[in-house]
Amino acid sequence: MTVARSLVLFALAALAEIGGAWLVWQGVREHRGLWWVAAGVIALGVYGFVATFQPEVHFGRILAAYGGVFVAGSLVWGVLVDKFRPGRWDYLGAVICLVGVAVIMYAPRR
Repeated sequence: MTVARSLVLFALAALAEIGGAWLVWQGVREHRGLWWVAAGVIALGVYGFVATFQPEVHFGRILAAYGGVFVAGSLVWGVLVDKFRPGRWDYLGAVICLVGVAVIMYAPRR
């Protein structure tokens, strides 16, 4: 149950951070306006808040593992939202990052 909860929290954090960054990008780079930027800033704040619910007590471990989730999630976002087509090296890199997440967060500890 703890691993499942952690994975759901990582997914929510990724959605908030990647979505927030995308909203800021749209507001600034695509000239959609300050409301998009403001929504992005709020979403980025939600990301920071969601991370506090992780069952792991060490912030550094959570953030390090989240880096791998962010990499893979960014590629998924690109495919779904921006119609980006990752190459085989993108996929391999994402898999390597997710293996790192599993090792950092879920490997047995003494």
